[in-house]
Amino acid sequence: MEQRQRLKGIQGGLTEWLSLGAPGHVYWAERSGRQQTIVTLRSAPLEIAPALRQHLFGRRTSVVCTSATLALGGQVGAFAQRLGAGDARTGLVRSPFDYARNMRVYVAADVPLPSAKDARLALDSLGDYVAFCCTRVRGGSLVLFTSYSDLRAVAQTLEPVLRAEGRPLLCQGADLSRTELTRRMRAAGNAVLLGTDSFWTGIDVPGDALAQVIITRLPFDPPDHPVTEARCDHLREEGGNPFQELTLPDALMKFRQGVGRLIRSASDRGVITLLDARVLAKTYGRLFLDSLPQPAFTPLTRANREEKFRPFA
Repeated sequence: MEQRQRLKGIQGGLTEWLSLGAPGHVYWAERSGRQQTIVTLRSAPLEIAPALRQHLFGRRTSVVCTSATLALGGQVGAFAQRLGAGDARTGLVRSPFDYARNMRVYVAADVPLPSAKDARLALDSLGDYVAFCCTRVRGGSLVLFTSYSDLRAVAQTLEPVLRAEGRPLLCQGADLSRTELTRRMRAAGNAVLLGTDSFWTGIDVPGDALAQVIITRLPFDPPDHPVTEARCDHLREEGGNPFQELTLPDALMKFRQGVGRLIRSASDRGVITLLDARVLAKTYGRLFLDSLPQPAFTPLTRANREEKFRPFA
């Protein structure tokens, strides 16, 4: 009976997907696996607020939502509205951590902006900066990427540098799971871990085993992802601004989550290093800097970084 119900569920899901049966949803297929041979059929609602309002927030019961990264610009209202909880009471609680004393922020001002024309130059500059920053921090470094191609390119530059120092290089996308990579980083104490999407959130490596977080690119969602593209189209049809209402808020939240990997306890201290010069060159860059828990920063260039880059001893 159990297997019969399971097969009926699979049949119902396939029927809905093939017929595009749920209004207000986007449907797509994606390949995964090391050989890209696993095909998964997926769907997602364009808006989650109606479902959450109906099944959660409108059920006349208490619901508490908490996170360290929900507020943007000191406000939680925009996030609550997207969740279907626009009438909920909201509040902000100050962090107990002393970020001004325990966090230093550096911004590389001379890394080429991402573009097809300068792609090779930008990758070479990324690899050079990652190698420089990692070798000057005694503890471990978590290097966050937005694409596997960038990760692999930087890994090729970094591997001989770390091998000469006898330090571990851990890379997402090989044979080890996220859990095992995180465990090895904790155990090593001075490893460099290169990670993409899933490492921006949910990992906890306290102490000197994670003494630096390097953000290689601002975490904007790929504009051609089916869900992102469909939601942007939906917002345009409603007369909205997709970048201001969706793309930028999502990137700011993920950015704060990535930064949050560094200080995990009151005794932690370390360095945030930003290698995306758009935080200085673009008008929206100020929003990313303002969302840091310690917004004072030191700009770096290849000419001054030997003098200016001063991690904790």
